[in-house]
Amino acid sequence: MQKINRNVVLALLSLTSLVFLLFQLCYYKFYLSQKNGAAFSKVRGSQSSQDSTRWHVVRKFLGLISSHNIPVYLIDPLILGLVDKDIEQIRSSLDGPSPECKYFCAPRDFTTFALLDKTWKHEMGLFRTAEKMGFQWLKIINKDPRLDGMDDLSGMEIPLHYIFKLASHAIHLVVFYERSGNFLWHGPLRLKQHMDRKFVPFRKLHFGRYPGAYEKPELLPVSIDDLKVQIPKNPSGFLEEMSHSRFLECRYREARAFFQLYPDDASLDAVEFRKKAKSLLHLAALTLNNLGVKFWLSSGTCLGWYRQCNIIPHSKDVDLGIFIRDYKADIIPAFQKAGLPLKHKFGKVEDSLELSFQGEGDVKLDIFFFYEEDDHIWNGGTQAKSGKKFKYLFPKFTLCWTEFVELKVHVPCETLQYVEANYGPEWKVPVKTWDWKSSPSNVQDNGVWPVDEWDDVIQIY
Repeated sequence: MQKINRNVVLALLSLTSLVFLLFQLCYYKFYLSQKNGAAFSKVRGSQSSQDSTRWHVVRKFLGLISSHNIPVYLIDPLILGLVDKDIEQIRSSLDGPSPECKYFCAPRDFTTFALLDKTWKHEMGLFRTAEKMGFQWLKIINKDPRLDGMDDLSGMEIPLHYIFKLASHAIHLVVFYERSGNFLWHGPLRLKQHMDRKFVPFRKLHFGRYPGAYEKPELLPVSIDDLKVQIPKNPSGFLEEMSHSRFLECRYREARAFFQLYPDDASLDAVEFRKKAKSLLHLAALTLNNLGVKFWLSSGTCLGWYRQCNIIPHSKDVDLGIFIRDYKADIIPAFQKAGLPLKHKFGKVEDSLELSFQGEGDVKLDIFFFYEEDDHIWNGGTQAKSGKKFKYLFPKFTLCWTEFVELKVHVPCETLQYVEANYGPEWKVPVKTWDWKSSPSNVQDNGVWPVDEWDDVIQIY
């Protein structure tokens, strides 16, 4: 009798232990994994648990934004790089199941999406739903630079970045805004003092180290790893754009301080000149962009942007710079076709080339070509009556985007060094009398053109 009782007790204990173990497994699978994202079943048999986690987090995020009708598109550089290699296959593939998780299971800490601000109203309902799905979230706001030029509106803050974290993976949602220059802009990611700097490894983010400027992308709906997303139609083009997207804001605070010392010229002549110069700059940008020639604001036009966020009314011209490596023979006929006759051509492609085109009235467009040496960059100048050559030296620089007179345009990223090279340490003080042969701080004599070359290197129309 005692033996039977002992067996019954052991059986009951074993059964109880088994039931408790099954309960723990079910609780862990159906409650904890959904609430905290602690574990996920594998999306493909060949993928590791960590790979599967990334896919599931992306899937849950897409479900979250879909439930709130928020249109987002994929801008993750790692995934777009992988997609670009298979873009034709992805475009032509049906919506059937994928044999493996190739893209969203790739090792990374984040998956990055973009959101156009005007397509979404900022509703707290999204964040409540996100929390119910197990996401933790962070919202990064900062001032709206589009309003910096308006004293009564400067300082207003807008959302710039959102981060949704689940398990060991995070979604970085970058907010893009439309600027008056008809391009898209995203702001930097700057954490407020009270924010958790260990929320995610922020230094690994691909977007947010500095502001960026992009053309409006054409989007392509695709199915990737059984997830339907939108991507830029030309992934390689977007990635190339991303590598040169850094954006500099105009310095409105400094411009206001400048105008307090030197009141702006509001005369009819100044207003008319700025109107013509703006029109000329827009036409020049359209012409060079159509040719695929990269250019930037140079000389007095660059100084006007950096010092006073506007065109200098007494400058009487628009100045652009182009690297000589980007020169194309189509430049002159393209400008002539656009209605800008050639005023003069000095130098040659191999040495000191510069072009000048006549705009409306007495406003002209000067294009200076820049030559790169080992430790500096220079452009040339020529005095027509004597054949004297001049050289203007600049420290090496890179190019950033900015917005100037409602135009997305390049400026040297190292703008202060560029301006100081040309105008010296007193560049903040307006100078209305300027001799291009002697006034610049960086001018040097560069010899004389041989007389037998004058017909080629000194052409005036």
